[in-house]
Amino acid sequence: MPAATIRSMKYSRFNILSKIRDSDRYYIVNLLSGSADILNAEEYLRIEELKQGTGWETDDFTRDLSEKGYLAEAEEEESLWRQKYLDFLDSRESDEIQIFFVTNYSCNFSCSYCYQDQYSNPDGGLTEEIIDSFFRYVVSEFSGRRKYITVFGGEPLMNGDRQKGLISYFVDKANENSLDLSIVTNGYHLAGYIDVLRKGRIREIQVTLDGTREIHDKRRYLHGGGSTFDKIVDGIDLFISEGITVNLRMVADRDNIGNLPELAAFAIEKGWTKSHFFKTQIGRNYELHHCQSAPGVLFDRLSLYEAIYELIKLHPHITEFHKPAYSVARFLSENGELPDPLFDSCPACKTEWSFDYTGRIYSCTATVGKAGEELGTFFPFAERYDDKIAEWEKRDVSAIPECRECSLQLACGGGCGSVARNSTGRICSPDCRPVKELLGAGFAAYSEVFKINT
Repeated sequence: MPAATIRSMKYSRFNILSKIRDSDRYYIVNLLSGSADILNAEEYLRIEELKQGTGWETDDFTRDLSEKGYLAEAEEEESLWRQKYLDFLDSRESDEIQIFFVTNYSCNFSCSYCYQDQYSNPDGGLTEEIIDSFFRYVVSEFSGRRKYITVFGGEPLMNGDRQKGLISYFVDKANENSLDLSIVTNGYHLAGYIDVLRKGRIREIQVTLDGTREIHDKRRYLHGGGSTFDKIVDGIDLFISEGITVNLRMVADRDNIGNLPELAAFAIEKGWTKSHFFKTQIGRNYELHHCQSAPGVLFDRLSLYEAIYELIKLHPHITEFHKPAYSVARFLSENGELPDPLFDSCPACKTEWSFDYTGRIYSCTATVGKAGEELGTFFPFAERYDDKIAEWEKRDVSAIPECRECSLQLACGGGCGSVARNSTGRICSPDCRPVKELLGAGFAAYSEVFKINT
């Protein structure tokens, strides 16, 4: 490449450059060009010089940087951004939609951190008529789109003939419309629903265990007290044996994260981690709509991943149970390439909608049931609040002023719209993610894959 061409280039505004945790190496990632590299200290310092506007000699190093998109012509880079953004919009139009349906806000548990405990549970309850209206709306409104339904609560799998009959009817309606189902449940009555759910097109059952028996039962207990661990474990065993995927979720904060090695060992000993019908996620316990009783125990996104990282160093068997994403690091380690640029990480009103048994429509699971968040109704009549919906639909990094010049935008995607609005009062505001720190931990955690000398 001619010297003049190199010197007319600029350090890409989409480069993410930082240190690998616990290492003398560095990484550089560019989601727009799809490049990722590990750097030694000398290479890192050379790139820092380029970033500051010096060291622009044309040599093999700068040629390599330009070929990978780390150095770019500003106009060409902007053109590539627009092209990939349009590709993203086209792809999203054909993406599968996840539709949540809340059967009730009541629950048989009194979890210590429940954010729905102040929700009212309006009288009337779910009926077959409401279920029929829901499916008519979904089939009509999302005609031609790939979609599936996630049944949510409260606790949808409550004990009793009436609730079991309604869930059975819901499964029948899903089958009638060739729709897959996922179920989010506390798992206490899971085994009792095997005959109902066995007949459905079940993608997965999400069940929460917050640790081994002693820890879990201190956090997730029945109304009035009472252990829940053993019945949940029995349900997990049964569904895995039936070939129905169980997605085990641990809700983590500072009170229970130290039990992660023991929970991982328990799952390994049970044989769950060897099954194709078992997967895991670790979610944060965090404040949503009202004050958490002990906010000092909460993690933010970075501190949770830092805690997991330190535990994995001491207890490597955790990765047999759960492999953290660390932004795009896990994807890169497993696929050998970066994912597509993330122009939007908030699926609300695009590829996610939420409905509840009162007949109301919401943007997502973070807003469902919250007064003032309604976006329309499907029962007793169908109505859309198009102005409100439009605010959610337009949210992506191009509509968030703070994201437009941020080098992390294509790895962060602007974060969660509901969290952003709770913080700033605006849907089109950022919920920033600690991308650099997560990537630094991820490159270290998966060092064997990346062949890094950490």
